[in-house]
Amino acid sequence: MLEGFGQQAVIHILVNVMFLVITWWALQSFKLDLFVRDPRGPKAKVLLILLTIAIAHLVSSFFLDYLNSSLMLRYLW
Repeated sequence: MLEGFGQQAVIHILVNVMFLVITWWALQSFKLDLFVRDPRGPKAKVLLILLTIAIAHLVSSFFLDYLNSSLMLRYLW
């Protein structure tokens, strides 16, 4: 029983890290200089990091919820 919790934790961590990397990569092409005064400054970097974390959290939560729901479908019948 506890092995299932461990496997679920590893999948959760890997999915979160994967979506963090994908989101960071995708936001690198975003023209941040249109929205902030100094796009190379520390405030812009912190904003980019927070945006990455927020978007990655939303996407990974959706993906993990979808995965969990699809795994629960086997208990339908």
